[in-house]
Amino acid sequence: MEEYERLKEVVASAEEDVIRADKGNKAAGTRVRKSMQDVKKAAQDVRNKVLELRQQGEQPPAPPAPPSPSF
Repeated sequence: MEEYERLKEVVASAEEDVIRADKGNKAAGTRVRKSMQDVKKAAQDVRNKVLELRQQGEQPPAPPAPPSPSF
């Protein structure tokens, strides 16, 4: 799922700044907060895609065609 791959990329890209922020780097902390907003958006995209897939699977089958009249 493309949306999930994007989420993993966003999380992975924040790792270095998370480590720097943990050591007290304020600029890195700002970048981490920005990255977490991106994570939030990407996670919402995954949720929406999963819901879309679930709804596609729950669609009832098309009703059978009415029988053609016999003359």
